[in-house]
Amino acid sequence: MAREERRGPRLDQPLERGRSLRPTVDSETAGRVSERVARFLGSWRFLGYMTLVITAWILWNTLAPKDMRVDEFPFLFLTLALSLQASYAAPLILLAQNRQADRDRVQFQEDRDRTERLIADSDYLTREIASLRLALGEVATRDYLRGEIRSLLEEFGELLESSKNDDDSVEK
Repeated sequence: MAREERRGPRLDQPLERGRSLRPTVDSETAGRVSERVARFLGSWRFLGYMTLVITAWILWNTLAPKDMRVDEFPFLFLTLALSLQASYAAPLILLAQNRQADRDRVQFQEDRDRTERLIADSDYLTREIASLRLALGEVATRDYLRGEIRSLLEEFGELLESSKNDDDSVEK
């Protein structure tokens, strides 16, 4: 009998995903852009530009002729623009801080791992040095051998002296 082919998705193969209507965003690229923007927003250059723009805005809207002014005294449009800028700047700064915190976390873990390896290596070396010291305690050192050779030479010299004295006394 011929096998009936099953209809429907197979469990041994991944599902084919359909196209999504939502745009996809690369999180690495978005993170890099947010860090760049946050770095610029925290610079003296940005503060200088911002000060110049706000000063020019206030001077223009107070000193220019009334028909050329864009924003009258309470400067509502300037307040709106600054609020809009702050509402975009705050999340970008938070994104940059989160990415930095993630990098710091990885760096701290690598430092911890490196420290653990160094401690293990130093423990191993300490044990090896201790075993070498114990082994050296059982091995004859150069000074010990020199001392033994000196004492043997002295004994040999005394034996020669005594044998000379014995030979001299026998001859007489």
